[in-house]
Amino acid sequence: MAGAGRFFEDFVVGDVIRHATPRTVTEGDIALYQALYGGRFVVQSSAAFARALGYPRGPVDDLVTFHVVFGKTVPDVSLNAFANLGYASGRFLKAVYPGDTLSSTSEVIGVRPTSKGDAGVVWVRTRGWLDNGELALDYVRWVLVKVQGGRPMPETVVPALPEAVDPADLGSACPIIDRSAWDDALSGSVRRFDDYEIGEKIDHVDGMTVEEAEHQLATRLWQNTARVHFDGYAQKSSKIGRRLVYGGHVISLARGLTFNGLENAFHIAGINGGRHVAPIFAGDTLYAWSEIVDKQPLPGRDDVGALRVRITGLKDCAPTDFPRKLEDGKDHPNVVLDLDLWLLLPR
Repeated sequence: MAGAGRFFEDFVVGDVIRHATPRTVTEGDIALYQALYGGRFVVQSSAAFARALGYPRGPVDDLVTFHVVFGKTVPDVSLNAFANLGYASGRFLKAVYPGDTLSSTSEVIGVRPTSKGDAGVVWVRTRGWLDNGELALDYVRWVLVKVQGGRPMPETVVPALPEAVDPADLGSACPIIDRSAWDDALSGSVRRFDDYEIGEKIDHVDGMTVEEAEHQLATRLWQNTARVHFDGYAQKSSKIGRRLVYGGHVISLARGLTFNGLENAFHIAGINGGRHVAPIFAGDTLYAWSEIVDKQPLPGRDDVGALRVRITGLKDCAPTDFPRKLEDGKDHPNVVLDLDLWLLLPR
């Protein structure tokens, strides 16, 4: 059947999937991204600021690259998914600019049927390629995919993934910047890499309500064809009973919120890990808080340093007391996102 997508039984460890169709990033994508998520990070907002630092021109937001690369994979990986479960081992390797074309490939690196037998977890390593053959993005994600039935189940293979991306592997997407050209007044904060302390917690204060029209527009923009986000009629008979908001939409909203307190964290260098802890729906309001988990200099560079930041997204709950877990260790009921990133800041 045309457009049926892969079911769990169709995934074979070692297979490499070449995804259709390449996508050229445009100035329009930048404008829509800003309209949807409200990002204010100066390097991606001001081409003049970026050029003064040493960029050849203004780069696109790192999550634009992520969304475009991710969207290509959906028809082949997660069209029949119940949910996207998590991320790890992500590296942003090349800056992307308007006019660049991105394409995606995914290698199946793990499969595991669930105990109920109606679904299975599939791990893929996805790579985003520039049209000149250079690798721009590399990350792992895992997805809970429906079982079609009537065919043998694959043997379990669970990949070993690192707890965090090695700081020595960060920073290649960020050119060496001219620190003397960094204007704190224009960037929005005087706080730089050395001003943050491990263990520090930041309430990002603002909330954003997820609108039906916006999350539908965003999911179409990134060419994410997963039915759970679009087909309201079909979702009425699902376990949840309504359309889910694309998890990447939640990530970008949370990232936009982090500007309050992380104003100079202008570049996402790595994704150590991430979970969509609970679904979010149109009408929910997203808040976010962050914890500084680690801080590391980059080898051979004195212009930027890497903060390891754990971002917690909450729905309908302001983070005044930084909720993440309950006393019994279970996730707080309002937590929807748990995202562990390496962010670059000027020194």
